[in-house]
Amino acid sequence: MKPSVLVTRAIFPDVIERLSQYFDVDDNQPDLVLDATALRQRLAGKAGVLANAADRIDADVIAALPGLRAVCNMAVGYNNLDVPALTAAGIVATNTPDVLTETTADFGWALLMATARRVTESEHYLRAGKWERWSYDMLVGMDLYGSTLGILGMGRIGQGLARRAAGFGMQVLYHNRSQLPADMEQSLNARYVSKADLLKQSDHLILVLPYSPESHHAIGAPELALMKPTATLINLARGGIVDDGALAAALRDRKIFGAGLDVFEGEPSVHPDLLTVANVVLTPHIASASEKTRRAMANLAADNLIAALDAGPQAGKPATVINPEVMPKRR
Repeated sequence: MKPSVLVTRAIFPDVIERLSQYFDVDDNQPDLVLDATALRQRLAGKAGVLANAADRIDADVIAALPGLRAVCNMAVGYNNLDVPALTAAGIVATNTPDVLTETTADFGWALLMATARRVTESEHYLRAGKWERWSYDMLVGMDLYGSTLGILGMGRIGQGLARRAAGFGMQVLYHNRSQLPADMEQSLNARYVSKADLLKQSDHLILVLPYSPESHHAIGAPELALMKPTATLINLARGGIVDDGALAAALRDRKIFGAGLDVFEGEPSVHPDLLTVANVVLTPHIASASEKTRRAMANLAADNLIAALDAGPQAGKPATVINPEVMPKRR
């Protein structure tokens, strides 16, 4: 008898077909959003789950599911998972790093350019019929070329952004939990600075740090006050890293020039004050949304689930384990 697994959201049909070779798949192709109660009910009796970043799998859920052996996130971030509780229960947890690095860095650049050059404002201006003549100060923005790019969080995506900055002749500053090796800094043309100096010196600041209790509201009113009034802020990381209410106030009061946000605290809800300011570009968590990349994420999550449940050619060897210490003692 095949083990039973849950796929919590709609996914490419060929991925479901592949999983069905090994498992009895409870899919969700109608793409219903499962609340906490529905998720727990659907997980009952399952050996594994291919989860979405919005699926909260916490200690209470884990305690109610003694048969669960693997939780495979289709995302790089995993703040939706209680990893210590999963590890204590002997449940393998995986994510999907690497496959979305370049696509996300591309989108970060698109969001940065749209923010600095006021693309969203310009389109709204044109569509509203306000464009009647040319003027020297109409919708002027901020240059990228020759400016200073600040990167908060210098992991894979941060490094991808730094590489792109070279083509724009930008000085790259970064702050990270740990400083990169000197040869890597040299290859990226990046210089390590304190967080305060990063905020003060950056013309454009991009956030790509992981979410954790320690990084909650890492950018709030005090941090925004340190930034240049001509600076832009881009959040590609996770909602909750920025205090969205404080950011909306800073944008309204022109404490900073503009912001571009792909993630939000409490998403899909958006802080209502952000919807009232013009100098912000808002996108619905689509930084990895190219078909090639989303397919790669789905396939890696499926590969991890197959391997974690001891099926397929890579049985017992999921590629990207979050809690490798659990492997010798997994359920």
